Amino acid sequence: MTLKILSMIPLSDDGRKRIEGADPSVELTMAPNWFHGEFRNTWPEYTSRSYLPANLQGEGTREERDALFAEAEIIICGFPFPLDLRARAPKLKWFHQTPAGASNLLNGDLWESDVMVTTSRGLGNTQSMAEWTVAAFFYFARGFNQAVADRTAADFERLAYNPIQMKDKTVCVIGAGGIGQDVGKLCAAMDMRVIGTRRTAGSPPEGFDAIYTADKLMDILPEADFVSICCQWTPDTEGLIGKETLGAMKDGVVLCNLARGEIVDEAALKDALKAGKLRGVGLDVYVGEFDRLPDPELWADDRVLFTPHISAATDIRSTRQIDLFCDNLEAYLAGRLLDNVLDWERAY
Repeated sequence: MTLKILSMIPLSDDGRKRIEGADPSVELTMAPNWFHGEFRNTWPEYTSRSYLPANLQGEGTREERDALFAEAEIIICGFPFPLDLRARAPKLKWFHQTPAGASNLLNGDLWESDVMVTTSRGLGNTQSMAEWTVAAFFYFARGFNQAVADRTAADFERLAYNPIQMKDKTVCVIGAGGIGQDVGKLCAAMDMRVIGTRRTAGSPPEGFDAIYTADKLMDILPEADFVSICCQWTPDTEGLIGKETLGAMKDGVVLCNLARGEIVDEAALKDALKAGKLRGVGLDVYVGEFDRLPDPELWADDRVLFTPHISAATDIRSTRQIDLFCDNLEAYLAGRLLDNVLDWERAY
């Protein structure tokens, strides 16, 4: 019996060989550029412009693309993805996506469907994401945001810089998983005090001075000069950073979020900025990021640094997402449980 796998993303030669070599029954079909035209027609213009190369418009006819879906038992995909995928792939049992989160799936018919979905949670370029966080910390600690404002004004406001030294300051990492642990290591290397939270405390990870369970967050936030949000977006963490948690932070704190936009209550964030609570906010994610530009009020604030979900981007290509798929494929063929299966209730 043939196991038909459809890859909607490019794969390296090694990746293809490993997938095809997993079992004689595997039949791998490569269609990495076939669906770009569909994506442009079904996703918002901002999404298409942000995620799709302008020179790729898709290949094949609708009938040919439907035929690929009709026979696929397993699909490998990135972002964007077909919003009507479940309806067009009646034999689909397993969908593997290279993104780590789940919120990008909310708009499609895969959400809460009978299809098993695996993500690349914890397997992105965690080092690059940690570097983005520390760079954002530096940006506000040294007053580079004021330098940008001065350039726009074509004048220096020297007394507005008020730089701070990061050595001996405290950083709180919310979500000390793979990304959070790399943030902690980099901060510890700069002689910062590192504390953090995760679901189960246990022994502090490398570089951490102390680790606490998530329910202790309000107790430790007042200690932090810098806060890094690295946790998963779940029903429990949606709006986690809101009026109460922002109020518990020190005045002049620097807050960075590279997890998911839904974790931060943007109305409360705007209120905290108006009150002068925050020295700066670095956001690689925001509410609605897959559909539109950031909130205009936040984007216009010199104390807020936005980047378009590029904290994991780097010149070093990672194969960890496909390595996970290949390991899971071996488990799938053997009838074992897969890693990183998306739990619809927990949303990760």
